[in-house]
Amino acid sequence: MSLLDGRTAVVTGGAQGLGRAIAERFVAEGARVVIGDVDPAAAEATAHAIGPAALAVRCDVTSEDDVVALVAAADAFGGVDVMVNNAGVLRDATMRRMSLDDFQLVLTTHVQGTWLGTRAAAAVMRERGRGSIVNMSSISGKVGNLGQTNYSAAKAGIVGLTKAAAKEVAHAGVRVNAIQPGLIRTPMTEAMREDIWQQRLTEIPMGRFGEPEEVASVATFLASDLSSYMTGCVLEVTGGRHM
Repeated sequence: MSLLDGRTAVVTGGAQGLGRAIAERFVAEGARVVIGDVDPAAAEATAHAIGPAALAVRCDVTSEDDVVALVAAADAFGGVDVMVNNAGVLRDATMRRMSLDDFQLVLTTHVQGTWLGTRAAAAVMRERGRGSIVNMSSISGKVGNLGQTNYSAAKAGIVGLTKAAAKEVAHAGVRVNAIQPGLIRTPMTEAMREDIWQQRLTEIPMGRFGEPEEVASVATFLASDLSSYMTGCVLEVTGGRHM
């Protein structure tokens, strides 16, 4: 029996990168998946590639109506059992050069988007007496990155949100945990300059970048009954960087 047999998951930002890897792994473990993404064409392409166990829904995670509709779309598969709040954006710049709009966009997308997803999923899960919510933070939320005052603040905020939400819904059988990935090989990180790539590689004790599938494995663990006595936890997937 697979780890997620009979369960339905919603993954925001699920059309590419970490979200897609998580959606693919969940389906491989027996789940049905609703892929939410602000790019409907990309979401449809990913759902088509995964197969009939996947459904694509356009979702802007900063919109309350969109997020509520996304979670409701899981009813087509029997209702949401797992929620992965993964969608995000980058608007990197030094604090001196960063615009207020870019600061607010990153905070709104990550923190408000995660809060909306957590709230909408938890409302359904409480009634069902079970559920797992996985929020995607980042190691940047632990240590801070130059040029990412917006992103680092947002990812730190997700940790606090996760812990507070976990305390609110634990009595109802709903678990809320977070993942802090480090440098994972995605189109975004592979676009970095070679000198930056090599410099950051020296900071990782395991001597390599992570793969999206390695983050997906941790998300699968948190979504499954293997982590049934864990809530309010933050798991680092970093190869030992920033221990």
